[in-house]
Amino acid sequence: MAERSADWMKQAKRDLEMAKKARESGYHEWACFIAQQAAEKGVKAVYQAKGGSAIGHGIGFLLRGLKDNRVPIPEGVRKAAKKLDGSYILSRYPDGMAEGTPADHFDKEDADDAIRSAGEILRFCEDTLA
Repeated sequence: MAERSADWMKQAKRDLEMAKKARESGYHEWACFIAQQAAEKGVKAVYQAKGGSAIGHGIGFLLRGLKDNRVPIPEGVRKAAKKLDGSYILSRYPDGMAEGTPADHFDKEDADDAIRSAGEILRFCEDTLA
């Protein structure tokens, strides 16, 4: 399989830009989900570059796999992953909460936090790839 880490990182950055557009448009739940996707793709770019295989969507899980490959994971990156992983399901499905829809539960502050967290993870990934 061809090494395509640059493609994964390029899409991760594009996804992060889309998360910002969703936040600006008031789609805070989608901003959170897309930010999670951006970070996931960034981590998968690192796997690509290292010749590894990344299966799954949990960023924390994926980061633990990198640690096993001797890539040190800073505490801030681990915390950012934990925040984003909480958005993976809840930002999309109404049955993830007792009542209401994701749009009722996610706000601008949540979106801002998700975008910051994804940005931190992408910076870590870029530094790792450099």
